[in-house]
Amino acid sequence: MMKELKIHNTIAYLILRRLPLFKFENGNVLNRDRIKAVSDWVGSDHVLKEQNYLLFCETIQDVEFEDINDGETE
Repeated sequence: MMKELKIHNTIAYLILRRLPLFKFENGNVLNRDRIKAVSDWVGSDHVLKEQNYLLFCETIQDVEFEDINDGETE
């Protein structure tokens, strides 16, 4: 199964799980303890809300690099 990426506010996330929002609602209130428990269970470090779903995500870290000049010109 191919993993899905989500870009939100210029930050890239790897979606680990997409679960229906109703599983975390108690009336119109979100059960934050349940969200935290699922987040810990799947190993996510960020949760996004998308229409009728919660996306449990792993943040993709920016890679710091520097150009290597080997003396050759292009």
